[in-house]
Amino acid sequence: MTRADDASTGARATPGEVIVGLDVGTTAAKVVAFGVDTPWRRAALREYPLRQPQRGWQVQDPDEVRSAVRAALAEATAAAGAATVLGISVSTAMHGLIGLAADGRPLTPLVTWADARSIGQARRLKESDAALAVYRASGSPIHPMTPLTKLMWFAEEEPELCARVAHWVGLKDFVLAVLTDRLVTEASSASGTAMWDLATRDWNPAALTLAGVRPDQLPPILPTTTQLPLSPAAAAALGLPAGTPVVVGAADGPLGNLGTGALAPGVAGLSIGTSGAVRMLVPRPALDADGRLFCYALTDDHWVVGGAISNGGEVARWAGRVFGADLLARAGAGSSADAELLALAEQVPAGSDGLLMLPYLLAERAPLWDPELTGAFLGIRHGHTRGHFVRAAVEGVALQLSAIVERLARVAPVTSLRATGGVFRSALWRRVVAGTLDRPVVVTGGAEGTAMGAAALGLYALGRADSLAAAAAQLGTSGPEVPLVADPDDVARYAQLRRSVPTLLRAYEEVTDMFAAMDRPGPDH
Repeated sequence: MTRADDASTGARATPGEVIVGLDVGTTAAKVVAFGVDTPWRRAALREYPLRQPQRGWQVQDPDEVRSAVRAALAEATAAAGAATVLGISVSTAMHGLIGLAADGRPLTPLVTWADARSIGQARRLKESDAALAVYRASGSPIHPMTPLTKLMWFAEEEPELCARVAHWVGLKDFVLAVLTDRLVTEASSASGTAMWDLATRDWNPAALTLAGVRPDQLPPILPTTTQLPLSPAAAAALGLPAGTPVVVGAADGPLGNLGTGALAPGVAGLSIGTSGAVRMLVPRPALDADGRLFCYALTDDHWVVGGAISNGGEVARWAGRVFGADLLARAGAGSSADAELLALAEQVPAGSDGLLMLPYLLAERAPLWDPELTGAFLGIRHGHTRGHFVRAAVEGVALQLSAIVERLARVAPVTSLRATGGVFRSALWRRVVAGTLDRPVVVTGGAEGTAMGAAALGLYALGRADSLAAAAAQLGTSGPEVPLVADPDDVARYAQLRRSVPTLLRAYEEVTDMFAAMDRPGPDH
């Protein structure tokens, strides 16, 4: 699918200089050309499917990703006209894995972060001392999302394929090879593999032994500010001069903080899309004592600590499908019942009259990092309506995010949050998030946050700014900012719920073995 949009604000004239932010995500490649020191910008987007060939698998075709990247880049750079393109700076989703032949051909699909096939390998590591040792070395909690456990799965389940793989790479590495013909990675993406070492900033030999790979099968790790020349072939396809700087950039999570301006001490970035995350910038690596928070690199002097949840806005969409089938039918094909259902949920008081959802529809990450925990509604009564169930779904997601915020506050004070995501168009989401987090929250425009973060890092890497904040300032703002105001009664009710959830979880986890025994192949959870 193709979509382009005119994201410019202010003057229509093409600026003199442009920096390009490339954001390759889970379902689309988005490219934004930003005018430097002007409000001008142009965006292009190409989507690609996320496939599920088996239950729990979530993969993509590398060739489709390659085509999408090239097409979106060509469109956005063409829009820049006669402007000087200073460079292309790259962001990609984390935790992906592709096996390549010696000639660079993909031998596997892109196994995305959402793929849960290595759940057994992750469980084994957690049952030993290896998981905590890996976390302390890398800053990455053990979970099926991590390339470490994915590699363990391939070694055990596909040994003949592994024998043919010359290189194991991530999504970032694959995209950089498309643009530069160089097989390299960078510190930010490497820090999410569970195979790198925070101390040496290189691959961790102990983790590679667990993964069953040799160091020469993994790409060398470069600083995120490294520049590589655009290859002649890529330059010809994009209509740019060969040698145009390609800044290797960072991963999408850390760059999201840069793009939304969550840079100052105590200011956390909150994003809610299909999934969700809370992250905060710190000047040096910081680990959570219990291994519940990740620590990823942004630059040599900027690190991002936080947690991501697998179940964000998708939980409300699931509730819409389950509880709003009649509304969808009445609305007609191509319409959504979300707004009508959320309006019903708005009529329900905070706390959903005692109904609580544990929103673990997909293999959950922070703060529990337990992919085998299933979702549940607790406290169901005869008087509960579908509005209660939908509100409980939204509240369940917000309570998960608040648990990350509280754990993050043990590492460094969290004084406020800058939030982004389509869910904040909903008055219900805004009210629940404000009441649950009980801290000042500002919703930013943020539609181009990660691409803007990539572009800002690019300016910084190219020496056009002496700080990340100054680089971001050269790109203007990404839209209006809306402060959220919490209702005091909501704050009190959600504080009570936050105190109750850990006890409920402990009781619920005691019966998860029963749910696992009942779980048979069928609709993916």
